[in-house]
Amino acid sequence: MTTSSLSSRHPNQLLVERLIRTILFSCSALAIFITIGIVASLIFEAMRFFQSVSIFEFLFGTEWSPQTALRADQVGASGRFGAVPLFVGTALISTVALCVSAPLGIFSAIYLSEYASDTLRSYVKPLLEILAGIPTVVYGFFAAIVIAPALSDFGSRIGLEVAYESALAAGLVMGVMIIPLISSISDDIITAVPDSLREGSRGLGATKSETIRRVVLPAALPGIAGGILLAISRAVGETMIVVMAAGLAANLTFNPLNAVTTVTVQIVVLLTGDQEFDSSKTLAAFALGLALFCVTMVLNVIGSQIVKKFREQYD
Repeated sequence: MTTSSLSSRHPNQLLVERLIRTILFSCSALAIFITIGIVASLIFEAMRFFQSVSIFEFLFGTEWSPQTALRADQVGASGRFGAVPLFVGTALISTVALCVSAPLGIFSAIYLSEYASDTLRSYVKPLLEILAGIPTVVYGFFAAIVIAPALSDFGSRIGLEVAYESALAAGLVMGVMIIPLISSISDDIITAVPDSLREGSRGLGATKSETIRRVVLPAALPGIAGGILLAISRAVGETMIVVMAAGLAANLTFNPLNAVTTVTVQIVVLLTGDQEFDSSKTLAAFALGLALFCVTMVLNVIGSQIVKKFREQYD
């Protein structure tokens, strides 16, 4: 039967196909236009901010005090918009979180993929991924009520001064939050390593642990690294845990025992309440948002490319 006869016999089917294709194309285009609109609004408002504040002061300034005067004759009419303390605080908390989540996530993935039985895996993996479904505000309460006081008490006992709101408390809880992300991606990557590599290693006399250490992990390393980068981007954008556990103080410090703040927290602070969108204080939130968008976009692109390259290698 020819194509022309099919078209003549099923005109409604062709119409439905065109309609579905149009709907799918419209949804895809809408998503793209929304993304472009968000980025354009960030760029436009950030450019307004940089008209009153130097971009060099914003990127390299070491003092963050965005409080501006309500009247021209009021003392302290000009704020300080050096974002370095925010960038350092974000990096500090993310580093602590990574030190917690990376080992636990990778080791749990190795156990689930290489040692656990199918029955145990079917129970443990869903339970581990439940952590990803817990609201971040719950993690924040846990950090503020349990972890922060415990760290402060423990520090006082051993002679260390640990702030009640510290980067360490926020980073520890944030690390627990992103364990499922690293574990899930690492588990999928390790499972995707061909069994022929394992069999070849065992055939040469290597033990199971040696095979994992010298064959499986090196083969899965690019994918695991991509998963870690995606987890870092998730940690960089976290807000509630930092608000409740690390505080709002924009301190320029590399000591995780001190109170710090992050870019996302300051965006929330600057846009809370009734604000005039013509002031440098409010427009600073858009500059911070643009900087955060650029950082997370770079991390996501690098992580996605690494994971994609690894998966294509073993397809």
